[in-house]
Amino acid sequence: MLGTLKITGDLAKIHVDANQQLSRIVVTGNAHIQQLDDAGNLMSGDARTLDYDNIKGIATLKGQASVHQQGRGEAHGDTLTYDTQTSQMSGSSGNDGMVHMVFLPKPQPGAAPAPTTPPAAASTSAAPAAASSSPAPQERH
Repeated sequence: MLGTLKITGDLAKIHVDANQQLSRIVVTGNAHIQQLDDAGNLMSGDARTLDYDNIKGIATLKGQASVHQQGRGEAHGDTLTYDTQTSQMSGSSGNDGMVHMVFLPKPQPGAAPAPTTPPAAASTSAAPAAASSSPAPQERH
């Protein structure tokens, strides 16, 4: 989608190519990126440094990097690389040698939405009202 990418931070250095077209943005300090994908899902990422290659559509987040993808999951590591065109992500980590990722299951087509109230809680709250034989209290003014 055109125009859905937003990058912010404390300091941004803009690089242009020979044709004066934006080729790269390097953001340092409180670097933040967000984008809506073609399905309307929000991706947001934070790191100390963000290096965005506008030609390839690749965002590299470094330093306590985290990326959250609505409906897909999240990742945390020293360095995360996010492809803004395909929504694919990879990562590496130097501190504990691990990248931590959580993947959400794909919604099943035609599946009923999860209930918002557990059935036990709904029947428990209804039972005392039905069993009550005393008259309802009335307000007096």
